[in-house]
Amino acid sequence: MSVGAEEALAVRSEMAVYGVQVDAPVRRSKGAGPSDDGHLVIDGANATLPIVAESPYQVKDGTVYRNGLGLGLSVEPVHRPRFYDLTTADGIPYRQIALLHGKDVLATTVVQTCIRYDESTRCRFCSIEESLRAGATIAAKTPAQLAEVAEAAVRLDGVTQMVMTTGTTTGRDRGAKNLVRSVKAVLAAVPGLPIQVQIEPPGDLSVLTELRHAGATSIGIHIESLDDTVRRRWMPGKSTVPLREYEAAWDEAVRVFGRNRVSTYLLIGMGEDPDELVAGAGRLIERGVYPFVVPLRPMLGTLARADGVTAPDPAVVRDVTSRVAALLAAADMRGADQGAGCAACGACSLLSAAGS
Repeated sequence: MSVGAEEALAVRSEMAVYGVQVDAPVRRSKGAGPSDDGHLVIDGANATLPIVAESPYQVKDGTVYRNGLGLGLSVEPVHRPRFYDLTTADGIPYRQIALLHGKDVLATTVVQTCIRYDESTRCRFCSIEESLRAGATIAAKTPAQLAEVAEAAVRLDGVTQMVMTTGTTTGRDRGAKNLVRSVKAVLAAVPGLPIQVQIEPPGDLSVLTELRHAGATSIGIHIESLDDTVRRRWMPGKSTVPLREYEAAWDEAVRVFGRNRVSTYLLIGMGEDPDELVAGAGRLIERGVYPFVVPLRPMLGTLARADGVTAPDPAVVRDVTSRVAALLAAADMRGADQGAGCAACGACSLLSAAGS
């Protein structure tokens, strides 16, 4: 059985919410961001999906089945990378420095602590410090460590891009200057590797130029929602940074990095009206910013998970994704054209499956 484009997007939306039965050697548990899933390759593209034993979707013999019927989607779990078996010169396992995302993306949280992680101020979808408490990572990665791991990941496992994010720090740059040093070190070891950096809007926007001059290819400045009521409820600390600061940072980042080299997360499932979410995505596109729409899937260790919050209705995920994908197509903006980062990888969103 094979499915058409619309039905394929409907299936992918259900898989994003209900998960899939499959053995995924590469998985992400806890950490920064909204996704805690297994890493797969579906029809040749990166995908992250919840691994759920009771899911109606099963992977057998490289394809997806539902109710015993093959759906014509090829699926291959991402293989455990060889660089995971190594340790740095100072004795730290490489996988505590950076992880493989999808089949070819190296991702790291350079500073694994955040000034907003107190329970009264933390983002309800984030568990950035839980992986640190579990011993899966270290609090701060040095530029030398990142360079060593990146070189091995490219050489041994064919990594083609890198993502560097950070917990928010106390300085006016909110952690950006540390990323400047990290980008320079990695590119000295692996010249030409596309790198995306991810930060909050910095107090001094000139650091955006420093990041670009250091060699960063693209930048993510993630707001998660454009609705201030939603922001205050879900991100009590981060929402103290007003929307106007995000807008100023996006505009300066577009000036410095270029149109469609700047992205921001928009999460589906935090209570924002779908029509308003799509309209907000349209305004971002007009600014030259790629709205990376992602279904919220509360991770273990998050306040949302503790409160029993569940993933959004698959029909809403499909509707929002397809409408935003159409806006992106009309503006000739593709995630792959960013070169590096979440939109370029595409795994946590369905936008690439919808053609964007």
